Amino acid sequence: MKLITYRQNGAEHVGALTEDGTGVLPLPVPDMNTLIETMTLTDLRSAVAAAERGSALALSDVELLAPIPRPRQDVLCLGMNYLAHAEEAARYSADAFRKERPVAVYFSKRVSEAGKPDGVIPRHAGLTDRLDYEAELAVVLGRTARDVKAADAADCIFGYTVLNDVSARDLQTGHKQWYFGKSLDGATPMGPVLVTADEIAYPPALEITCRVNGELRQQSNTSLLITSIGQILEELTAGMTLLPGTIIATGTPAGVGMGFDPPKFLQSGDVVECAIEGIGTLRSTVV
Repeated sequence: MKLITYRQNGAEHVGALTEDGTGVLPLPVPDMNTLIETMTLTDLRSAVAAAERGSALALSDVELLAPIPRPRQDVLCLGMNYLAHAEEAARYSADAFRKERPVAVYFSKRVSEAGKPDGVIPRHAGLTDRLDYEAELAVVLGRTARDVKAADAADCIFGYTVLNDVSARDLQTGHKQWYFGKSLDGATPMGPVLVTADEIAYPPALEITCRVNGELRQQSNTSLLITSIGQILEELTAGMTLLPGTIIATGTPAGVGMGFDPPKFLQSGDVVECAIEGIGTLRSTVV
């Protein structure tokens, strides 16, 4: 199923897309976090079947929002989790990005409200001159996870979406930690849908791309993660409890703006399209 959050007549709702992708089936929950916490896949199928007996809304008549507009906790992120991206990052700034040991790089991203599909990315002129894009597969957990073994990781996953880990490179590299440079307002566009895990074979092996103004910048496959989803969950849950609705951004492939010579950072008016096979295209305009 492809689940969405949408706004209609000033109110937010949760729904499932019809099979042809043109209609919305309203679901009886107040928000996506509640759906994830309270509904099993069987419950969800029953709710969708009941909604199908009614009238679908036209997708074109509603405002599509990020699938989880207001995450309950910071988004957990993986840095340099594709080999080619790790190499380009180290070329851009060895001090900031070179790994001393072959271990996962974790950081978090503060999100007051996730950017919506076909929404905007604030340029933050005067604060950053090096705004960058990062197309990523985001994993959304469906249950409380603690002491999860990698072999059991699939049982914890509710679904997947597309996330653009927008980064202010000058702020990111100018501080000892990446938090500020990753957490500017509007720096976490997400969507267009949340695809339930039963729709995608595990582990995901999906083409991932990013285009800026139509120019292909990033192209890879999610099977090439250095630290797999299972390894991520096993390592993190060995020492922390992850709650239902937790969003994990699994890292970006090569081709980000800082990887070019000279760099190709985002400018006002640029249109960024992050796409993942089987999920969809997340389009944003820099303003």
